[in-house]
This record gives sequence, C-alpha cells and structure tokens, in this order.
Amino acid sequence: MPEERGGPARLRTILLTAAAMLAFAANSLLCRLALQHGSIDPASFSSIRLVSGALMLAVIVRLRSGPAPSAAADWLAAAMLFAYVAFFSFAYLSLSAGSGALILFGAVQLTMFSAGLRAGERFGPMAWTGFVLAVAGLFYLVSPGIAAPPPLGAGLMAIAGIAWGVYSLRGRGVADPLAATASNFARAAPVALLLSLLFASRMHADAHGAALAIASGAITSGIGYVIWYAALPGLSAMRAATVQLSVPPIAAFGGALLLSEAISLRLALASGAILGGIALVLIGKARKAGPQRTA
Repeated sequence: MPEERGGPARLRTILLTAAAMLAFAANSLLCRLALQHGSIDPASFSSIRLVSGALMLAVIVRLRSGPAPSAAADWLAAAMLFAYVAFFSFAYLSLSAGSGALILFGAVQLTMFSAGLRAGERFGPMAWTGFVLAVAGLFYLVSPGIAAPPPLGAGLMAIAGIAWGVYSLRGRGVADPLAATASNFARAAPVALLLSLLFASRMHADAHGAALAIASGAITSGIGYVIWYAALPGLSAMRAATVQLSVPPIAAFGGALLLSEAISLRLALASGAILGGIALVLIGKARKAGPQRTA
C-alpha cells in the first residue's frame, strides 16, 4: 500500500500504527492476566473474547459511513480464527506473555513465508539467511532446558500461530477487510460457545476475568483491527510487516512491568534471532521485488 506524504498524514499513520501494535500486544497481556490467577477458564475466555469482538465489529461495520460490499462467507477463515483464539487461550495457562507472543509471532510469520515458498516465491541469500536464523531462534526458545517454556504451552501457541498465519493468508485481497473480519468473528463465536459447553465442568469466571476477556475481544481485538486498517493506507507492505516485529518485545516488557514476569537470557537471545531473522527476510524480499511505489 502506498505511504502517505505530509507531516499531519504521517503523524496520523505513526499514531494509529503505534496504537494498533499496543492493542495486539495487549491481547497477550490480558489473556495471561486473566488466566494467571484463575479468574476465568480458557474456554470461557475464548468464547467471551470472540462474542464481544463480534458484537463490537458488527456495530462498527453498521455505523460506518458509505456503502460497503457484503463479505462472502469464508468458513475456513472462521475456523482458523476460532483455532487461533482457542489455542492461544489454552497456551497462556502456562506461558509467560513475552514467550507466548514470540512463539505466536514467529509461527505466524514462518507459516506465511513457507506459503510464499510453496507458491513459487523466490528468496535471495539474505532472505534465506533470515529464514534459517528465525527457525533456529524458535527451536532454541522451545528446546529442553530450565528456562524453556512448557512444551505443551509452546506447542499450543505454535498451533495458534499457524492458524493465524493461514487466516491472514485467506484475508489477502478481500475487498473489505473490516467487513470480512466482522463476518469471521460472527461465524467463529458460536463454535467457541460449543467449546465452552465441552469444558462445562471446568467453567468458571469472576467479574475480573470476564472484564478482561471482554476488553480483549471488544477493544484490543475489535477496535484494534479498526485502528490497524485505518493505519494501513499510510504504510507500504514492507513497513506494515516490519512494524509487527514490535509486538513480542512490547508483550515481554509489559509482562515484566505488569505481571512481574522475568525476561530470561534465553528469551532475549531467541527474540533477537527470531525477530532479526524475520527482518532479514523482509528486507531481502523487498530488495528482490524492487523499490516500493509511493503516492
């Protein structure tokens, strides 16, 4: 997408982008905060998050000005959205906010890069170096050791990342991404309610846990996506991908400040390898594609 020119327009894009990244990182913090002390069970958190997100997005789509094309039903996208939210919630029973966000983000990007390779996209030497570095960093993070995240939680979060990567790929080129997201939330919410019924014997939620789930669904997911879509017209595709590198560090430092979570040496080294590797892939792809066009 073309980048906006001019001081006010550029400042608007910067502020919107920063707000969106804070919202995305806050999803990890809200979920971990809700589950850390047992304020809510993960199935209920997933259900409330998707239902409140669906309601918020439906209201926003209905209130926005101008005609909008109706979103075609995409049940695979809805299924991937549900899988992401559900596995994300169960993973945070045992993961810290920072390690969870890093595994999620790494799995998302590696899924999308792998899909590009399968579709015939060619990586140059720099991009391949970054890809290998990111994979190595992810394996190092989850490899056995005292500071390693719990294997079950890491595996669940990796599945959540793969699901979100597939969901993102399904959303490429849709005419109205906001309407499509609202439609997918509306279809995923009933499935999440069925999940809650399956775990009815473990269902519990106090006011604090329910409020955090609503905030994650309605604010940091629903409104967060609206803010992100508002920022995207001012960002090139390269910059839109690159700014998302900020989400795991924000979640890690937020976890340290708000949840008293430690930032281990393993997490710091793995973060450098994964995020640095992904940055190299993005730079390598951009150079191979040539300069970005601007408005």
